[in-house]
Amino acid sequence: MTQRVEWLRGCATALVTPFTADGGVDEARMRALVDRQIAGGVKLLVPCGTTGEGATLTAEEQTRVIRITVEAGRGRARVIAGVGTNSTAVAIERAKAARATGADAVLVVAPYYNKPTQAGLTAHFTAVAAAVPGVPVVLYNVPGRTASNIQAPTVLGLARDVENIVGVKEASGDFAQIMAILRDRPQGFRVLSGDDAVTLPLVALGADGIVSVVSNEVPDLMARLSELALQGKWDEARALHYRLLPLMEGNFIESNPGPVKAAMALQGLLEETYRLPLVPVQEKTRARLRELLQELGLLGKPRHVAA
Repeated sequence: MTQRVEWLRGCATALVTPFTADGGVDEARMRALVDRQIAGGVKLLVPCGTTGEGATLTAEEQTRVIRITVEAGRGRARVIAGVGTNSTAVAIERAKAARATGADAVLVVAPYYNKPTQAGLTAHFTAVAAAVPGVPVVLYNVPGRTASNIQAPTVLGLARDVENIVGVKEASGDFAQIMAILRDRPQGFRVLSGDDAVTLPLVALGADGIVSVVSNEVPDLMARLSELALQGKWDEARALHYRLLPLMEGNFIESNPGPVKAAMALQGLLEETYRLPLVPVQEKTRARLRELLQELGLLGKPRHVAA
């Protein structure tokens, strides 16, 4: 039976990781960004995922970022720590480290580069979940980055057979696959959109929320959109969806998290620093992001967070 996690619902923010000019983790800024999320109504925080440049964080940095998020949340928000990598043994180590920080759950991406079979994916996720009994595990399916798709039968099998595999972040863009999971999932198994732009239609189909990129820029608006959709207030949700859609799309003009970090720098929320192989966005992308932020009224007033 799937472990029930009632709080896994609504808008979760896939947090960016702010870096200092010399490339280190900016701890003060990280805490300030967490405060801003909570002030905006976001109750679920996801550090060290794709948007958090988790692939380029050392094990020590990853644990530190997760711990900062847990401490800054101070019980005000739940933390779903990104721990996935393409080595099962390393993913287990990172899941255990996240548990030790007090994270409420872990997000485990499908192993990238290796291209495991469905049997390999099942074995991988089962091993990670077994290593942290009682800790809720959320699968993360993003074939565009991993080159492997967690198919619906695999997700459903894991949901039925592994008690602490409690949900999936689905970013495949395959509606038929996502609907198959929604239709046949065990009671209590959560399905979260992994793409801001399809949050509204997926919630209409029965999904439970979103792991959002755009909520880094507009936590209040994306939290509201998610809640309106979950309450079935479709007219209001649809209006807000179309208002935010251009920025949602703008965040993926170039590889995430390039655009969202550039936009947040324009908002005065962080310094625009990346870890190689990511580099600053092109000027035409920056200009477009500035237009989008201006249209939403997000520029022209102080938005710098205290750090």
